Amino acid sequence: MSLGYCRPSAEVEVVQLTPEKIDIEALLQGVDDHATGGVVLFLGKVRNHAGGREVTRMDYEAYPEMAEAKMLEVEKQTLGKWPVQKIALVHRTGKLQLGEVSVAIAVACAHRKDAFEACRFAIDTLKEIVPVWKKEYFADGEAWVEGVIPRTP
Repeated sequence: MSLGYCRPSAEVEVVQLTPEKIDIEALLQGVDDHATGGVVLFLGKVRNHAGGREVTRMDYEAYPEMAEAKMLEVEKQTLGKWPVQKIALVHRTGKLQLGEVSVAIAVACAHRKDAFEACRFAIDTLKEIVPVWKKEYFADGEAWVEGVIPRTP
């Protein structure tokens, strides 16, 4: 997996928007550090239902420049609120099948409490501010989630 944007510092933080399958092992290796006692990994996956309807797959689209800038904002806010040693945020785009990982966040801190809180903040903030749109495909139709329809380039 390409590490995407890496902040120029002694620590490696990963922020990436990618059409490729997310490599969870590479993500975890990227936040590995002997100074950390707690590593929390969140995986958002394509599930088989939404709103009482059967989902068959999902499409994710983004405005890359804006999405990456907002992901960096999430990283900066998270680093500013918790004593995070390392962090990785990766969001997938394209057509995803049931069970595939659409978003992955790994947070490494000295203590588990901080790692859990920082990871929760990161995913909640990412979902709130990053312009990534998803289209759900149902057995009987399709719909953009939350009514947001991306512009066609």
